Amino acid sequence: MNQAHSILDRRRAGILLHITSLPGGPHNGDLGRDAYRFVDFLAECGISVWQTLPIGPTHADGSPYQCLSAHAGNPLLISLEWLAQRGWLRDDLLPDPRLTDATQRTASLRAAFDAFSRRLSGHSDRQAFERFVRANARWLSDYALFIALREDFGQRPWQSWPDPIRSRQPRALRAARRRLRDVIARVKFEQFVFFRQWAELRQYARQRGVLLFGDMPIFVATDSADVWAHQDYFDLREDGSARVVAGVPPDYFSATGQRWGNPHYNWARMQADGFRWWLARFRSQLALYDWVRIDHFRGFEAYWEIPAESETAIHGHWVKAPGQALLETVFAKLNGLGLPLVAENLGVITPEVETLRTRFDIPGMLILQFAFDGGPDNPYLPQNHTPNNVVYTGTHDNDTTLSWFEDLSDAQKHKVYECLGHPDTPMPWALVQCAMASVAKLAVLPMQDVLELGKGHRMNTPGTMDERNWRWRFSWDDLSADKARRLADLVRLHQRATGP
Repeated sequence: MNQAHSILDRRRAGILLHITSLPGGPHNGDLGRDAYRFVDFLAECGISVWQTLPIGPTHADGSPYQCLSAHAGNPLLISLEWLAQRGWLRDDLLPDPRLTDATQRTASLRAAFDAFSRRLSGHSDRQAFERFVRANARWLSDYALFIALREDFGQRPWQSWPDPIRSRQPRALRAARRRLRDVIARVKFEQFVFFRQWAELRQYARQRGVLLFGDMPIFVATDSADVWAHQDYFDLREDGSARVVAGVPPDYFSATGQRWGNPHYNWARMQADGFRWWLARFRSQLALYDWVRIDHFRGFEAYWEIPAESETAIHGHWVKAPGQALLETVFAKLNGLGLPLVAENLGVITPEVETLRTRFDIPGMLILQFAFDGGPDNPYLPQNHTPNNVVYTGTHDNDTTLSWFEDLSDAQKHKVYECLGHPDTPMPWALVQCAMASVAKLAVLPMQDVLELGKGHRMNTPGTMDERNWRWRFSWDDLSADKARRLADLVRLHQRATGP
């Protein structure tokens, strides 16, 4: 039996907000004082779960689902004020928080590393750094070299690197480590700082009764340290490019489907060595979070395989995956860690997918914005909810509830309120109230809905390269005392105001 019910043992409320969406800091939110202030806000409202998106280092587009590593943290999330407080960054090198370019963040991190390297850190900090490097050598060594090489080759993907490096010939790798040792050390320092800041934030959240709910993308980016370092685990051509890529068929979000472009796994190879790569990945995620969402869980049962040369996802087909064997291994090897998992079971979900999920007693997701299409058997309708689920008004891929509702026809709006049964409550609070009243043990609200935000405030539009994707940030000025009080009242009314 899965022990995930350490969270689902009682009714709880959560807020979905990515770290980058926090106020404060140049270009993006970070792990600094606004993150602590957000924890305080949650605790004061009786909310005990903070859900984020993946926190790995991203490519230039900022998508947290196309990371450069499955294990590393995003250095752009590092609080620069924290570095200044430790004497590793001069105050005059702190960038203007109004800047919208990440360049100054990167420059400040390099200055902090220079100070750390010049022994401006204490002896205990140096020892802690060395312990961190040793403890994480399994992934950190390849990741640091990968990032150093990527910088050296002008941020070009590893498939375009010289063959000796691309194919990881030992002599070439040794030479690269010697030549780039200073950059490699800097990358390791950034990871050391990130994980220390994350651990401090997580400890503070626990003290305030707030649990961190993370997100593990099922796939990894083609241009990532993981694919470069473990090419035999992926379905690649000889030059390192993907033979087939991941995505989903046409659905609610896109008439042409979604072509994500991630390489598919060489599942036979992974299964042959007992899923070692997956075990390491689960361990690293479970070390970061109190609970982990498996993005695109259905890919463990069958995945949509698209020819790499196809521009859309239309011409893909389903291929079976060894999900049962994988999860049996994960539960057998890691069950002592508690396995607090939730499955993102949205999209084209077959009975086989649900059988796999329920076999391991993994909670699923219910999205209220999807509840009002179809007939009375729609699983997202409030009367069809079951306790072992997480209910949302919407996710990071949905529009804000207010914008979603405003785009409905009059007939559709009437149907929504007819189903909800309280037509005097304006949106988005009518849907928020529905989520809070659900029998699902955990109700999660995107921060945009708490702030009553409409058009122009969604986090992501799936299947698009919209430059606004992943850029949304909120302002404390948007969070009035009345909104916070209304949220807290609903949390208490529906008996979700509990601690861990």
